[in-house]
Amino acid sequence: MRHVGLLIARVVLGGYLMVHGAQKLFGWFDGPGLDKVAAGFEKRGLRPGKLMAAAAGAAEFGGGLLTATGIASPLGPLTIVGTMAVASATHRENGPLSNKGGFELPLTNLALAVALLSAGTGVLRLGPGAPKSFARKAALGAAVLAAGSIAQMLFASRTREAQLAAQGFQPIEPEPES
Repeated sequence: MRHVGLLIARVVLGGYLMVHGAQKLFGWFDGPGLDKVAAGFEKRGLRPGKLMAAAAGAAEFGGGLLTATGIASPLGPLTIVGTMAVASATHRENGPLSNKGGFELPLTNLALAVALLSAGTGVLRLGPGAPKSFARKAALGAAVLAAGSIAQMLFASRTREAQLAAQGFQPIEPEPES
């Protein structure tokens, strides 16, 4: 039963991430395509936008494929963890709930990918796992790339706020509830 549960979790998470990556990269499944995603990344401070959008789309598509099939485990879930950490940080300003563009879905995807990392693929997979030494190096590389992307985005956000403040714009404070 455990192996069937892991297969279902892998196929659902991997399948959705593959579709999400295909929306970014190719505009499939009513997605925006690479140029529109790149413009959005540029606005959020992820530069160069086209390269960052292509990397995010490829990580989602490739990480989803590896996760769904169980090939080269744990590289698929590792890739998803890094990508969803950046996506969660990207949506942080919108709050926690997805109906307002928040980080609910990327954080849920991240949590499921961490659970799959912890539990492993199970025996129902299409290919062998990655060698442990390679997986450790990949984890380190993914952590560095994710941290760099998050830092770039946070720095751009603060720079944008400072530029607006220099132009006399002040953030709107919410009115106190009576």
